Amino acid sequence: MGDNKNSKISFLSGNEAVAQGAYEEGLCFAASYPGTPASEILEYLSRFPEVNSQWSVNEKVAFEVALASAIAGRRSLYASKHVGLNVAMDPLMTSAYMGINAGFLVVSCDDPGIHSSQNEQDNRLLAKFAQIPLIEPASPKEARDFVGEAFKVSESFDTPVMLRMTTRVAHTKENMSIGKRKEPVIKEFSNVIEKYVMVPRNAYRRHINLLERMERLKSFSEKTSLNRVEYQDKRIGFITSGVSYLYAKEAYPEASFLKLGFSFPFPQQKARMFASQVKEVYVIEELEPFLEEELRIAGIKCKAKHSSYRIGELRPEDIPQIVKGKKKKEVVAPTRRPVMCAGCGHRAVFSVLKKLRLIVTGDIGCYTLGALPPLTSLHSCLCMGSGITFFEGFRKVLGKNVVGVIGDSTFVHSGIPALINLSYNKTNGVVIILDNNTTAMTGGQPHPATGVNIKGELAWKLILEEICKACGADNVDVVNPHEVKLFREILERRLDAEALSVIIARAPCRAIKREKNNPPIYLKDKCKKCFVCLELGCPALNKNEDGFIILDTNLCVGCNLCVEFCKFGALVKS
Repeated sequence: MGDNKNSKISFLSGNEAVAQGAYEEGLCFAASYPGTPASEILEYLSRFPEVNSQWSVNEKVAFEVALASAIAGRRSLYASKHVGLNVAMDPLMTSAYMGINAGFLVVSCDDPGIHSSQNEQDNRLLAKFAQIPLIEPASPKEARDFVGEAFKVSESFDTPVMLRMTTRVAHTKENMSIGKRKEPVIKEFSNVIEKYVMVPRNAYRRHINLLERMERLKSFSEKTSLNRVEYQDKRIGFITSGVSYLYAKEAYPEASFLKLGFSFPFPQQKARMFASQVKEVYVIEELEPFLEEELRIAGIKCKAKHSSYRIGELRPEDIPQIVKGKKKKEVVAPTRRPVMCAGCGHRAVFSVLKKLRLIVTGDIGCYTLGALPPLTSLHSCLCMGSGITFFEGFRKVLGKNVVGVIGDSTFVHSGIPALINLSYNKTNGVVIILDNNTTAMTGGQPHPATGVNIKGELAWKLILEEICKACGADNVDVVNPHEVKLFREILERRLDAEALSVIIARAPCRAIKREKNNPPIYLKDKCKKCFVCLELGCPALNKNEDGFIILDTNLCVGCNLCVEFCKFGALVKS
């Protein structure tokens, strides 16, 4: 490894470094579905015309097309956030049996601390579960360098390789030299039915092959320079990986370290040798006791973190406390209440749902903010697509008082099969697609219903109203949610109908389409201080010390939703 061959220096995040490293190593194909903290990998790769990069409709599709590209003979990459890999678990597990041809990387960006996710699972466990090698960079520069090593391991051992990032590595930036692109690895596709057709008999044999491969990988893990021993003061030694290594190194710069870059299969012999050379061994890691369990399986005595550190992101200041055997001290950081943007169409929808006192099953997206005060009108959120599947379950038990909501990108991701399930199983009621023409929460990436691809080129456009009809919806209405009276009228009519209805509430995302209309006029003498306007949760509206309204015209985009809700004419269109 070492710094890369060229005098050009760039300041790259860990995600950008993964993409840059993959590009330099001759990557030909990359696929992903956007999700924090992984989104920047594909966004960076899309700059390179030599790389066929795509936003796929969901992670399972992304995984399979990328894997197929590798099997067909070109180095390929799949990337997603940790929960995204759950969606691709089916192909992940069997891909370990099949093997690859040209190198195939599975980049998992985990989110310790749950900065933007619905859980904080530790995907090192998924690498072990799937029986594929696990590589963990500690910094952006290592991320760039480790990509090349990961491709070599993938091709040498005929296996997918997981490159596991965490939020701190993915989003931290570091200067690094930029190298030239190598000639892509081009391998012939071999028509080996026993390897690539996983019928039971073939799969049984490939399982045997997988376990034999793992034995070879265990030997490799003992020898690879990705697992590095740093002997200094032998009174204390740390076994660690990822960003935890940097935190421990900062706190105890004179200590000895076994720094694991290739952490599964675990190098038992190297760890045992290291432990025999130092007086006390501490294992430092975020989230689950992954390394700790490997050490205990190997019979290596070590001191590990208190179980309270299994929750939340590890911090540099935690390291001395872990060494002292202390519990995690929770730090309450100042927070800002998240709100929908001024002029967001979702606010209009949720304000109507709240007025009608409906039970609302939600999904993953900006609109999950509808659960927070003052709107408090979204009552469940599990995972991608659950806005519709939960609707079906709730509707069967609770009746007509339930509606489901889902975003446009999420509907394409996993809402379409759920809608088909509704119609197939004769479930009536109302599903609302909150269509803001983008994947808003992860940074505004396009999807098939926007008609634009990852490179900004015009592409075939999925027409949501047509797909809803094809899925079996009896009624499909398209309405601008800012036309509140019309939206409410349609919603009430469809709620009463014995039919399956989809309402597409279509208004472009305010973070992308930044057009502003004139703000409304506030007539103080007509204000009755009922504060119904404040129940909309618009950041442009606040209350002053006298109990009257302050309208921040810098934030206001002139959507006039507050005008619709003011019964006393204190807010009027300008």
